[in-house]
Parts: sequence; structure tokens; C-alpha cells
Amino acid sequence: MARRPLPRILTDSAPLARMANSTSLARSRELARTAADSASDVFHPLITIGRGLRRLGAAGRGRWAETPRDHRGPVAFFVGACVLVVCLVPYGPLLALITVMGAGAWAGRERTPVDTGPGEAERERLRALYEALVPYFSVDGDPSPLYVHDGDWERVFPEYAFDEGGRIERLQVKYPAYFTDGEDQSRARIEQVLYAKAGRGREYHFGWDELANQLTLTALGALPTDLVAQRFVTSPGETVLGFTDPDAVQRTLPVTAGAERRDAPPVVWRTGQRSTEPHLLVLGQPGTGATTLLRSIALQALQHGDVLVVDGSGTGEYGCLVGRHGVLGVESGLAGALATLEWASHETERRLIAANRARQAGRPAPEDTRRPLWIIADRPTALAHIAVAEGREDPQRWLQVPLRHGRAAQVTVVVADQFESAELLSEPVRAHTKARVVLGPATADEVRAVLGAPPHTTPTASVPPGRGYARLGSAPVLRLQVPATPDPLDAATGQAHRQAVLALLPERTVPADGSGPAEPVTGDHGPTEAGRPVDVRKPEDVSTSAETGEPVSVSKSVGAAAKPDGGTAAADADGAAPDTEQAGSTAEPVGTAEPVGAASRVRSAKRGETRVVNGSAEAVRAEG
Repeated sequence: MARRPLPRILTDSAPLARMANSTSLARSRELARTAADSASDVFHPLITIGRGLRRLGAAGRGRWAETPRDHRGPVAFFVGACVLVVCLVPYGPLLALITVMGAGAWAGRERTPVDTGPGEAERERLRALYEALVPYFSVDGDPSPLYVHDGDWERVFPEYAFDEGGRIERLQVKYPAYFTDGEDQSRARIEQVLYAKAGRGREYHFGWDELANQLTLTALGALPTDLVAQRFVTSPGETVLGFTDPDAVQRTLPVTAGAERRDAPPVVWRTGQRSTEPHLLVLGQPGTGATTLLRSIALQALQHGDVLVVDGSGTGEYGCLVGRHGVLGVESGLAGALATLEWASHETERRLIAANRARQAGRPAPEDTRRPLWIIADRPTALAHIAVAEGREDPQRWLQVPLRHGRAAQVTVVVADQFESAELLSEPVRAHTKARVVLGPATADEVRAVLGAPPHTTPTASVPPGRGYARLGSAPVLRLQVPATPDPLDAATGQAHRQAVLALLPERTVPADGSGPAEPVTGDHGPTEAGRPVDVRKPEDVSTSAETGEPVSVSKSVGAAAKPDGGTAAADADGAAPDTEQAGSTAEPVGTAEPVGAASRVRSAKRGETRVVNGSAEAVRAEG
């Protein structure tokens, strides 16, 4: 049977196209669209309120479903009581309606969705980091491994944050429980991988939580370098080495940076009889700020004590301290350094003897034994080279007694040197300096060798001067930025920094060259007589020459300090002590150190000829 063809009106699309493209149909669509937009604008508040009421109703039903059955009766009674009170209050229903409408409008408002997830580039970075950690956090035979190739990185990175440049700013990493997180080598491998994948050139802090098997990586910002030398709010016995991260210490100090005043977290080093780290060792590369740190320590120490400086480099970096109140001497020559350090050793012994005698007699320690004495030695190994070349003793030999017994005698030793000369430091220096500072660029192994523990951050190759790490005894390793304390006598020092350092210097007591007596000045400790001599002789009154074995008298004179009869005003400390005890006098013991800022001199007797050596290299060679 033949099939009949369909009518043409059903097969031909031309009439339908003409109907669709007709002007009347297009006008009708436009009118409908305009009417819908107008209605949406007019009824938008009602739509918003309705959407909000629907959300509030859903939230209420969910809360009612979560309520235990035994609590539903009291809740229903409380709601009914509230409705009854609202109905009885004048204008209560109207106010309730307005409140419900407002709550619905607020709950139904349109919220712009916030994209909190990582972008495509950030996902690729996290995926690459996950793949890099697979060889270190996976073992064969693990039934449910966290790290597998082409695995889910979202399981092991619960928290992450990126900066504006798309680099990782914070990342929390989960690792399996069988990972050896207690071994430093295993930790170092993971930290190296994270440092390479997160982006080099920045400093990262690694926080290991062994209990939760988590590692938190945090990108650290640069420590502020705008802090200069100033008076810090500290108590006696506290010295500010520099400043560190805010979350590393539990204390802040008010500081001034230009015209701005703010609080900064300090690295405070405590000295004195109750200190567990009474002495300090500073190591670094040339130009990294070791001398700046020693100069800052000296300015803080002069507030409550006396300072003796030995500048082994001989560059005159401590010339601003010469002749100042509280500065016992600034020596850069071998002879002067030997004399002053020998006196410091005997002064430590004298203080111990005086304090012990006073303690046995039931009296407080003498005042001169309670005043702190600071021995600052910058590059003593340089003087050791000269001493070996000239056949003389190493100046570090005289630091042994202050290092061993300085805490009980209120004597503090600060030694600074370079990495290249660290092996030449004597054993007492390395054994008794429990407070350590490393300045300048250094690897993790170098920091560990000096501080005894690796840093919890990744050292960077380029750091500003005064930047390094500090560790006080067995405390954690801290980042450190030393406040700028340049030499005010240097022509390259800025005017602002020069004035800041000069404002901290004590008053001058004698001329810088020591050519003559200075006028008495009145400071915090009362008037000081600049022409008073200071005896730095041995307790036996004489010493022996290293060359001939003949007696050598070591003394410290200030200007015209000798008596008219040619003698000295000082007496032997050991000989004067018994007379003082018998007389019951509390007078100051003779032969103690005074803050007179004098230059050390050595009078040596050789072949019957008496000569005066000012501590210069030329004088030492002439004597040899």
C-alpha cells in the first residue's frame, strides 16, 4: 500500500519561519520581557523577604530536628510564652511583624560568592609539591599511604595560603607517623625540598609538631633595619643584643625609629651572678656587624659598669670611647693588650678574695666588687698572630680567669672574631661562652657548629649588616637584627646615626690622647678625680720579663698621676686587705679599678735600662 505524503504546511518550514520572524511576535516577546523585568524590580523586596523567610524557616526546622525530644516541650512552651507576651504588649504584633520582615530581608539578601579555593596555578604548585614529597613520605607495604604518585594532595595539605604573587605564604603538611621526625637529617631533607619548591630567596620557618605529625611552613618577613642605638628600657644586668620576630619572645620594648615610636621584641641577654650565660661569643664574616654589636654592648654596659676594650683589628673602631667616664682603656697594640688583660685577670682574683673575706666576716661585699666590669675583646686572634711572631704569650691566656670566675666577680667577657680565625680561639673562650651570636650569611651547618643547634629557618645568601642568629645557652635559636651603632668618628656615618651614638656616650674625663690631666667632672657616681693613678700590678708587686726573667713592673698611670716623690699612690691589694680588716674600716680598698679612661702603659726593666712602652706595634718591635 502506497504511503500518502504529508501536507505541505507540515513539511515546509518557510511558513513557520515567517511566523517566528514576524514583527508582531517580536513585539510581543519584547513586551513580555519588559513586563517581567518591571515586575521583578517592583516585587524585588517581596522576593527578597520571601527568600529570607524560607531560609529562616529551613533553619528553624533544622534546629527543631536537632533538639532532643525531651527538650522540645520546654522549648515549645517558651516560644508560646514569647508569642503571648508579644500579643499582649501594645503594638506588639506590629513590632513583631516589622522584626520578622527585617530579619527575612537580611537573611534573603543576595550574597556574592567568594572564591576561597586556590586557582589553577596554585593548584599546580601544590600538586608539584605533593609529588616532590612522595619519595620521602612513602614506604613499600603501607596499606593506606598518604603519599602516592597522582594522589590526592588535599588530604595532606589541610591549610595553605598564598601571597599576592602566587607564592606559598603558609602551608600545613601532614606526614605519616612512621616518618623519623626526631632525626635532624630527616628534617633537613624535608626542609630543603619545601624550600626549593616554595620559592627560593625568602626565609621560611619550619614548625614541627611531632605529636600531631604535622609540619607548618611559614614565610617570614624581613626584620626591621631602621632601629638605631638608643636607651633601652632594661634593668641592670640586662643587655639588648638586637631584635627578633614577635612570636619568638614574650616581651617587647618601646623603641624609636625615626619619628615613629613602636614596640619591638628584643633579644635580651642577662648577666650577673645568677646568669647561666655570663659570657658572649660573636662570630661572623668581615663587614657583617660584629664590631657594631660590640659597640652597642659597650654603650649599654657603661650605664652601670666599667668597660675595658681590646681592639685586635687595630682599625680604631672604638676611638669614640677613649677618655670616657667608665672606660678603663682602649688598647689595640700587643703590649697594651697584654698589660690590660693581665690586670683584668688579677682584678678578677682580687674581687673574688675581697668578696670571700667579706662573706666570711659577715659583711656585704665591697662596693668596688659589685660594680660590673666588662672585658670586650674584638678579634683577639689577630693579636695572637703577632704574639707568636714575636715569641710572646697569647693575650687569650689572661682571659682564662675572668671566663672561669667572672660570674662570681661581676666580670663579663665578650669576644668577637671571624669564621676564618675561629679555630685559633683558646679552649676557655670556646668552653665558657654559652651565649653565642652568628652574624652574616652562613649555612645551616655553620650555624649549628657555633650555636650547637640548627636554625628553624632557612638562611638566605644575602642579608643586611647586623643580621644573624642568636642562642642564649640552651634556649631556642632566634633570628637577630642588631641595632645600627656605627662609629661616630667615621666620615661615612650619617648625621642621624652619628648623633644617636654620641648621645649615648658618657662624659669625657681625660683627653683622648692622655697627654695631660682633665678637669674633674660630676657624673652619676659623683665627682671623679682624673689624675688618680690605677695600679695594675700583680699581687706580688712585680712580674718577670718574658725575655730575660728580670722583674717587670706593670702599672697604669693617668696624666700626672705620680706622687711628688716619684712613687705611686697604689698599694698592694693583698697587703692592704688585712690592715683594712683589722682596723674595721669600710674604706675603699687600694688598688681597685676606677673609671678614669686611662691608657695602659708598661714599664719594663731590661739590662738595667727602664723604658716606657705605650702599647704600639713599633714599641714592641723595638723592645724585641
